[in-house]
Amino acid sequence: MGYSLIQLRIEDQLKTQANKLFDNLGLDMSTAIRIFLKRAVATGSIPFELKDSTFKAEAALKAVMELNEEAHKNGTAGMPDYMVADEVAEYRASKRK
Repeated sequence: MGYSLIQLRIEDQLKTQANKLFDNLGLDMSTAIRIFLKRAVATGSIPFELKDSTFKAEAALKAVMELNEEAHKNGTAGMPDYMVADEVAEYRASKRK
């Protein structure tokens, strides 16, 4: 098995904090990074949750689920996009009157 060198630049303070944390966990920086990379490859994802603090994913997901439930109740789930667009246009037109 061959090995590759990875180099990166990080802030001094972040490196110091990370080294202290990893030392407390009985790891060195290389081992911690290797664990991160192995976990990412094993899961096919970043091994922790990433969130955009400006986007409220939970609220958006809840709204989509509610709309999906409503669509099933009123028989519109599975409508083609053009029909949905027509319904939206019709609704908007009715609100302008």
